[in-house]
Order: sequence, then C-alpha cells, then structure tokens
Amino acid sequence: LCSTKPQNFTGVLEFLLLGLSEDPELQPLTFLLFLSMYLVTVLGNLLIILTISSDSHLHTPMYFFLSILSMADIGFTSTTVPKMLLDIQTHSRVISYVGCLIQLSFFNLFGCLDSALLSVMAYDRFVAICYPLHYQVIMNPRLCSLLVLGSFLFSLLDSQLHCVMMSHLTFCTKVEIPHFFCDPPQLLKLACDDTSTHKIIMYFIGAIFAGIPVSGILFSYSQILPSILRVPSSSGRYKVFFTCGSHLAVVCLFYGTGIGVYLSSVVSYSPRKAVVASVLYIVVSPMLNPFIYSLRNRDIKRALQRLLKSTG
Repeated sequence: LCSTKPQNFTGVLEFLLLGLSEDPELQPLTFLLFLSMYLVTVLGNLLIILTISSDSHLHTPMYFFLSILSMADIGFTSTTVPKMLLDIQTHSRVISYVGCLIQLSFFNLFGCLDSALLSVMAYDRFVAICYPLHYQVIMNPRLCSLLVLGSFLFSLLDSQLHCVMMSHLTFCTKVEIPHFFCDPPQLLKLACDDTSTHKIIMYFIGAIFAGIPVSGILFSYSQILPSILRVPSSSGRYKVFFTCGSHLAVVCLFYGTGIGVYLSSVVSYSPRKAVVASVLYIVVSPMLNPFIYSLRNRDIKRALQRLLKSTG
C-alpha cells in the first residue's frame, strides 16, 4: 500500500524486476537460452554490418540503411537482455530508479529507431521501383544521411517524451515489476497516483510515433504494388517483388510482435502473457532479422562468401 504522503524518490527508490520465472531450477536454463539468443543477435547483426562495410558492391542506399538497422537492433536488445542475464547470474533483481529511467529511454529510442528505419527502407524501395531512372539522383548520399539523422532525432524525441512522463510518476516503496525490464505499461500500473492522464498521453505518443512510420510504409507499398502489377512478365514481377521480400518479412515480424506487446499490456491482465510477447519483440525479432536478410538476399550471400574466403 502507498503511504499517505507518497514521495517521488528520484535517486533512492529501487525496483525489483521479477524476471521471466521465479523458479530457481529454471534459472540456469533461462540464462543459457537468453545468452545464446543474445550472442546470435549481436554476432549476426555485426556480421551484416561488417559484410556491407567491407564489400563495395553493397555500398548502396538500401544496404546503408540495413547496416544502420542492424546497429539499432543490437542497441534495442542490449538495453534489456544483459541486465536480465546479470540479474540471473548474481541473483539480484534490483534496478535503481535512475537506472530504470535510463533503460526505458534507450528501449524507446532504439525501438522507435527500428520503426523509423523500416519506413525509410520502404521509401527507398518505393523510389527504386517506381522511379528507377532517377533513383541515383533522388537517393543521393546527402538525402540518405538526412533520413538517418531525421530518424534518430525523431526517435530521440519519442524517448525523451516517455522519460519525462515517467519521471513525473510517484511510486510506492518496494515496487515489484512483473517483467525482466522497466516496461512503461507496468510502471504505470505500479504508480501510486492517478495515472489515467498519463495512460492517455502515453498511448497518444505511441500512436503518433508508431503511426507516422507505419503510414510511410503503407504509402510506399501502396505505390509499389501497382508498379509491380504493371510489369508485363511474371518473371519480371517476381524479380521486382523479391527485392521487397526481405523488408516485408522484417516489417511483419517487427510490427506483429510489437502489436502483440501492445495488446498484451492493454487487453490482457496476465503479466506472463506480456512477458512472452516482449521476449518475441525484444529478443526474437532482432535475432531473426540478419537471417531473413542473408538467406533471402543473393547480394548479401555473395558478399558473405567473399568475406569468408578473404578471411580464410
């Protein structure tokens, strides 16, 4: 229960992250499983970055954006998983108030950056397919750099808005978060004061900062699809569509798991369901992205082969 005069502790309040399971027998298995997935995520995305940077054939806007997306994926999963692994290993689930806000800020920053970059990549495919003759002129290095910078600033604004809003909440002492990281919806549920206004603001911010990239993706593909259908031969249509296949798969995976997290926090009252949805969103999605791009992309596979031969 909250005290009669709750105080907003900014440096001394600590949260307890309950994690995935409180069963001590499952802790070693959980640690090994998530350590493996984290290493695969980091190494896979680093391999994509190294492959793109070392191969001149891949120095194009599409692969430039892909390398930035891989960096964002590493940052996204690194905001939560290492802390969870450390908690399991040290048997300490404590996170400070400041640490919680920092984790929340970076979680929103990299999550929003992923979303913005997927929208930028959709725009890149739109220009490549709908305006192929003007592609090099439109997608020049200056515009590509501005798109990445704009995505970062857009994500930073989203991150800071969430951080400022959460910093104004008042919490009770000995707060237990039924999650493995500082999840914003869970923090709202644990606040002592009335959070109805905060919830409205949070979901409004989420709708704006998720809605703009999604609108960009939908617009791009609404223009791409008619262009593909106008291609006379079926082999030509398949070739054009194939260039978008990996991006569409990543978009579906990212937003599909993201919607699952949102619905589990809004509709469901089960913390376990929210945790499972978050694992898919935070750990599984960034881990699968390198495989999706490398397995479905001939240029990446050839570049990987060249890289392996040169290192071997």
